[in-house]
Amino acid sequence: MKNKLKSDGSITAIYQVSTESKLTRPLIGIKVPAGFPSPASDYLEGTLDLNKYLIAHPASTFFMRVGGDSMIGAGIYPEDIVIVDRSLEASNRKIIVAVYDGELTLKRLCIEDDRYYLVSENDSYPVIEINKELDFFVWGVVTFVIHQV
Repeated sequence: MKNKLKSDGSITAIYQVSTESKLTRPLIGIKVPAGFPSPASDYLEGTLDLNKYLIAHPASTFFMRVGGDSMIGAGIYPEDIVIVDRSLEASNRKIIVAVYDGELTLKRLCIEDDRYYLVSENDSYPVIEINKELDFFVWGVVTFVIHQV
């Protein structure tokens, strides 16, 4: 399922997760501090199913394409894919997808003295204080970011 959505430039598309097929890749059993000693098979630990690793709750998990630059300070850039779990409860300092004034936005949720704020990780964007007059709810919590290097 794909929906084109516009907000403050943060989310441009939503994709439903499909776990019908396994996506396994070789898992190398060493940690790489600053290099890689050898690609020899002695280091293979087995395989890693990316669906199992990245998706804890398939029925409530979605992929979303990022369209804006409001979260670049958190390492989330335009065209990145965020994995969003709607079954998780949002808490202080978590990156969330929220519905704000009827549109989707990607922000960090900050809670201070029982006051809630949506905070960008880019100084070009203002902090948004959440109050009763605003049309706001948490759509889901970001669990992973897929970023091409």
